[in-house]
Amino acid sequence: MKHINIREAKATLTALVDAAEGGDPITITRHGKPVAALVPISDADKLYPEKPSLAEYLLSFPGWPEGFELERDRSQQSREVDL
Repeated sequence: MKHINIREAKATLTALVDAAEGGDPITITRHGKPVAALVPISDADKLYPEKPSLAEYLLSFPGWPEGFELERDRSQQSREVDL
């Protein structure tokens, strides 16, 4: 894995993104200490898989009626809030 300081990373961002896209992860350092990593999106997706919405999560539980949909009733006006 290549290490690069943050100042150089700012100056060469396009080249670093191209390298990460090609499968070469890069560690970005500040004052010699690693602070961030630039990795291919496929690696990031493995580390941080997309989470379902709350509605999708609730509907994944067994026992929900077939075809049940969670939908907000938008026919009613919003209530006013004093801030």
